[in-house]
Amino acid sequence: MVYASGIRLPCVPHLYKSSAPSGFNGDRRRKIFAGKSSKEFDASPLIITASEKVLVPGSQSDDPSAVTDQLETPETVSEDIEVRNGIESLQMEDNENVEIEDHGPVTLQGKVSSEKSEVKREVGPRSIPPPGAGQNIYEIDPNLLGHRQHLDYRYGRYKQMCEDIDKYEGGLAAFSRGYEKFGFIRSDTGITYREWAPGAKSASLIGDFNNWNPNADIMTQNEFGVWEIFLPNNADGSPPIPHGSRVKIHMDTPSGIKDSIPAWIKFSVQAPGEIPYNGIYYDPPEEEKYVFQHPQPKKPKSLRIYEAHVGMSSTEPIINTYANFRDDVLPRIKRLGYNAVQIMAVQEHSYYASFGYHVTNFFAPSSRCGTPDDLKSLIDKAHELGLLVLMDIVHSHASNNVLDGLNMFDGTDGHYFHSGSRGYHWMWDSRLFNYGSWEVLRFLLSNARWWLEEYKFDGFRFDGVTSMMYTHHGLQVAFTGNYSEYFGFATDVDAVVYLMLVNDMIHGLYPEAVSIGEDVSGMPTFCIPVQDGGVGFDYRLQMAIADKWIELLKKRDEDWKMGAIVHTMTNRRWLEKCVAYAESHDQALVGDKTIAFWLMDKDMYDFMALDRPSTPRIDRGIALHKMIRLVTMGLGGEAYLNFMGNEFGHPEWIDFPRGDQRLPNGQFVPGNNFSYDKCRRRFDLGDADYLRYRGMQEFDRAMQHLEEKYG
Repeated sequence: MVYASGIRLPCVPHLYKSSAPSGFNGDRRRKIFAGKSSKEFDASPLIITASEKVLVPGSQSDDPSAVTDQLETPETVSEDIEVRNGIESLQMEDNENVEIEDHGPVTLQGKVSSEKSEVKREVGPRSIPPPGAGQNIYEIDPNLLGHRQHLDYRYGRYKQMCEDIDKYEGGLAAFSRGYEKFGFIRSDTGITYREWAPGAKSASLIGDFNNWNPNADIMTQNEFGVWEIFLPNNADGSPPIPHGSRVKIHMDTPSGIKDSIPAWIKFSVQAPGEIPYNGIYYDPPEEEKYVFQHPQPKKPKSLRIYEAHVGMSSTEPIINTYANFRDDVLPRIKRLGYNAVQIMAVQEHSYYASFGYHVTNFFAPSSRCGTPDDLKSLIDKAHELGLLVLMDIVHSHASNNVLDGLNMFDGTDGHYFHSGSRGYHWMWDSRLFNYGSWEVLRFLLSNARWWLEEYKFDGFRFDGVTSMMYTHHGLQVAFTGNYSEYFGFATDVDAVVYLMLVNDMIHGLYPEAVSIGEDVSGMPTFCIPVQDGGVGFDYRLQMAIADKWIELLKKRDEDWKMGAIVHTMTNRRWLEKCVAYAESHDQALVGDKTIAFWLMDKDMYDFMALDRPSTPRIDRGIALHKMIRLVTMGLGGEAYLNFMGNEFGHPEWIDFPRGDQRLPNGQFVPGNNFSYDKCRRRFDLGDADYLRYRGMQEFDRAMQHLEEKYG
C-alpha cells in the first residue's frame, strides 16, 4: 500500500497502454424518442396504493369498476409506452463495429479478449428465455385463482416491460450491461464518462487529473438528461486520468452547487482524517489485474451457507481484510463442512455500523477491506476450495447520505428514488428506489450483473425484499396468510416486476447462479419460476424459524410444544424451497441475544472451561444449542444457514464502533467510544481444546458432514 494525494491506494498510478482495438461488438446508436405516445412510462400505475384511486391506462372513468374491468385483461397493459427517462441506447449486436462519437471503439473495462465470447454465450447457452404464459401458478396453487385479476395484471406488466426493453434496448441481456456505457469507459483513444443527472443545470468532471478545476472539463447534456465528456489520451499515449486518482462530478443543481461521487464508480475511498469519500478511477494495467484461475463450482443439491462479514471476521479488534479472510477464514469454512459462503457488506457503505445495508456506492466493493482485485482473489480462492460465494446485495433501499451516495444526486428528491414520503423509509432512515423508472431499472439490473460478471459471485441473497414488495414495507403489519394481504392495493407491482426481471436475467445468463430472497411476509409464488407466473427466486429465507426459537427460549421447558415446533419447521409452500436457520446476523446484533446467550447467559463467562465444574444451565444450554441446530437442519428447509461464530455458541453480541448520537426525536443514544472490541469473531474460542466451545463447534462440523454424506 502507498499513499498518494492523501489517500491510501492499492498501488502507484501507472501509465496505461491499451491492447488491440476492441469495440462494443457492433453497437448501433438508437434513440429512445420522447415523442407522442398512448401514455407515459411513469403514468402506468404499476403501484396500486390503498390511499388513492388508481385508473388503468386509457380509462377516463372514476368508477372503481373501470379499474376492475381493465385489470381483468392483461392485454390492456400491452400498449406502447413512452420512455420519459430514456437515453441514447447503444444496442448490442454481434455483426458490426461502430465507433462512438468518433473517439474510437469502446472497450469493456480495458479487457479485450473476452468480449466476443461473452456475446456468443448470451445468444447460445446463456440466453434469457422469452416470457411464458404465466399461468402455471394456478395449477400449483389453486387458491391463487381468487386473485387472478391481480396476478394476470402483474404478469402483463412484466411482459410489457420485456417487450419495451427488447424494443428500445435490444433485450434484457444488453439492457443489463449499463456499466459498459455509463461511468468511466476506457477506449484506445481515451476515456468517456457518462452520467444520468437530468436535474443538473451544468456538469463538469473534476479530480486530481485536472487539479479539481470545475472549468477544465465541461460536460454536455443530451435531451434525455445524460451528461457526457470524452477525454483524449495524453500525447505519450497514457490515459488522461491516471489509475488510482480521485474523481468527482461537479454539478450546478436545483439544490445548489455540489460535488458527487459518480453513480457508477467502481471504487471509492475515505482518506485518513476525512469524512467524505472520494471516487477512485480504478483501471490498473493489464499485468496487474487479477485473473481468475479456478472455475466456479456447480450448484449443490442442498446449500449449507456460512454467513460472514469480512470486516469483523478477525479475532483481533480491527477491520479485517479480504486477504486475511481468504487465507484464514475460507479454509475454516471448508473444514466445517459448509459448501457456500454468503458475504455481507460488499457494496461500499460510508457508515460502517450500518452492517453494509446503507449502500452509498453500488458498483464499488468496500474499500475498508482492500481493493477490487483483493476481493476477486478471495472469491477465486473460495472457488478453488469448492465453495460457492453468495453476495448479500441491497436493492431494497439506499443510504440517505447526500455527500457520498445517490440521495439528491442531481439536486432533486426524485432522481433515483420516489419523491416525498414514499421515497423515505422512516424506520431505516434511508431512501427507496422508484422501480418504475427506466434508468433505475437499468442501474439495478446492471448492478446485479456487474457482480456476477466482473467478480464471479455465484448468486445473491436479496436483502429487504418484503420492504420492496409492499408500499407499507411490512412495517406495523401482521401477515396472517390471508391471500388478500399479498395481492391488493398495498402491493408495489413496480418492485415485483423488477424482481421478476432481475431473476430472469440471473437465471438466463448465469444458469448455475443462486437467488435467495429475504421475505418475512410469505408472499405466494415467491419461489416459482417467472415463466410460470412467479417472482423467480430459488429460495426464500425461512425467517419464522428463528422467531419461533426465540419465542420458545423465553418460556419454561415444560411449555415447549413439539407439535408447534415441527409445524413451524415444515410450514412452507409446495415447490418453494427455503433456507432454514436457527439464527442469523440479526439475532447477534447488540440489543438482541444469540441462542447461546439466551440459553447460558452470564454462565458463559465463568463455566466454559473443561477444567472447571459445569452448571445445570451450561449443560442444558449446550445440549439444546446442538439439538436446535439439528432439528432446524433436518426439518426446516432445502438449505441451511449459520452466521459465523454461532456454530460454537459465540459469546456476547455484535456492536460496531460508534459514537454518541441524538435522534431526531431528541432521544440520546450512547455510543461505545468507537470500540472494535465487540466487532470481531473469537474463532480462538471454538478452536481451544480446553473450552466447551470446542465441543459445540465439533458437533456443528459433524452435522454439516453428515448432511454432505446423506443429504
